[in-house]
Amino acid sequence: IFARARERGVTIFSSPFDETAVDLLAGLDAPAYKIASFEAVDLPLIRYAAAKGKPLIISTGMANEAEMIAARDAALSAGAQGVVMLHCVSSYPATFGDANVRTIPDMAQRLSTVIGLSDHTPGSAASVAAVALGACVIEKHFTLARADGGPDAAFSLEPAEFTALVRDCKDAWSALGRAHYDILGSERGSLLFRRSLYVTADVKAGEPLSRANVRSIRPGNGLAPVHLDAVLGRTATRDIARGEPLAWDMVAGGQPA
Repeated sequence: IFARARERGVTIFSSPFDETAVDLLAGLDAPAYKIASFEAVDLPLIRYAAAKGKPLIISTGMANEAEMIAARDAALSAGAQGVVMLHCVSSYPATFGDANVRTIPDMAQRLSTVIGLSDHTPGSAASVAAVALGACVIEKHFTLARADGGPDAAFSLEPAEFTALVRDCKDAWSALGRAHYDILGSERGSLLFRRSLYVTADVKAGEPLSRANVRSIRPGNGLAPVHLDAVLGRTATRDIARGEPLAWDMVAGGQPA
């Protein structure tokens, strides 16, 4: 399996359940080790795997906060080159009501390490939600066909679904972006469709501007609607034809200071 994965350009690693399995994986040059939830409290095993000097990914199903910290510390102190902790619900399948993916940002704050999700819920909704909450790693069970059966078939994804999961998680991560309140470059073309002040009836020079001849309409080539009250009651500096966008040089006194 390792040879085939490398032929296909797939990063492959596995979960050791004892020290002999760690040694086997080390002999296959596994780039990382996955510690399953049931072994998250086996600190000697975690230290043994960590001593190989590779990253560890640790699922935390059933673990309390103290046990999570102990597992993280054991891995780092023994030489792991980084630790990822996966929020996990150890039921198969897990329900969406039990998923509690809001735990992910809380774990990130408490554990100060990379956080992900080991997802045993059906479909991909929980995984995408986890990414939106900061998960950096998603573990999901895979099957060629759920109809083939098996202990994890009910919540495993078939190939097309797995492809969609990867796409949706990447899109969710991209969509997070940053907090901002400025106009994006992609929005600038839409500014034209904002409302602005237009002259809606012919106005002679010296005539007052009023609601009878100035309105807020589209497109956005005139003064911003916020200036309507500052314009009303002032006079036109020149003849203005119906349909012209209003500008400050058409208004007596110009733009207020």
